[in-house]
Amino acid sequence: MAPAPERAVSESARPRRGHRAWDEVPRRRIYLPLSVYLLFTLVPFYWILLFALRPAGSTSLVPWPVTFEHFGKVWTDRGFGTYFANSVYVGLATLVLTTVVALAGGYALARFDFRAKRGFMLALLCSQFVPGALLLVPLFQIFAKLSMINSLGSVVIAETVFQLPLSMILISGFIRNVPYSLEEAAWVDGCNRLTAFRIVVLPLLRPGLIAVGSFAFVHAWNHFLFALMFLSDQGKQTIPVGLNTLMSADSVDLGALAAGGIVAAVPVVVVFAFIQKWLITGFSAGAVKG
Repeated sequence: MAPAPERAVSESARPRRGHRAWDEVPRRRIYLPLSVYLLFTLVPFYWILLFALRPAGSTSLVPWPVTFEHFGKVWTDRGFGTYFANSVYVGLATLVLTTVVALAGGYALARFDFRAKRGFMLALLCSQFVPGALLLVPLFQIFAKLSMINSLGSVVIAETVFQLPLSMILISGFIRNVPYSLEEAAWVDGCNRLTAFRIVVLPLLRPGLIAVGSFAFVHAWNHFLFALMFLSDQGKQTIPVGLNTLMSADSVDLGALAAGGIVAAVPVVVVFAFIQKWLITGFSAGAVKG
């Protein structure tokens, strides 16, 4: 009678008829749709590279002979060197300011209880439904009174205001995942709240801070509207506005536009290539209920 349980287990472990285990799914059913999706995704990038690397006037579907004249044209003649430097400044300043303010606000939301906490969290969530275009008029009036129009600082502040609600929500989720007992143990050892936060909590928030900071940087790098409305001097424009100057009502320089698009995209791709591990870890940690 001993083999009976083994027979029952083995029979129950068999897959039912008509149900195929995931490992037994034919590879073509997996790779075929992935290949179609990859082709659909990569063809536009190849088209951009084609226009950027082939000579002007060429109709070849292969970028040969390869030329970099379009890159030199947009970088020197079109002022993309200046646009690039302005975008780096705006992106890094927005990253630092958003991360610092969101860190302070997220800690308050995660560790303190106050009467309007639920209403404040609801307001932060509802603010994500407000498009950035609705903020243009009040922000423009504020910056005009502060004499900050045509200043990169106005774009940095506007980008930070736009990024803060989501960043605070994410940071508060990261901090809730850090056990409160760790801070209490540091207090017992003689640390005050600020020192305990700096020594104990802050090192554990590295994935979350990288995720929030990179998200703020990429949004500030790619955002077009604030830079267009608050900056009138061409020497202070950012890359998205610079790309817009390559298009006119009569004609479009496709080679220069493609080269400018690659110049705008490469830094973001490089940054994400180095921080993708921390980015995925940070966003998954912030999504866990604290």
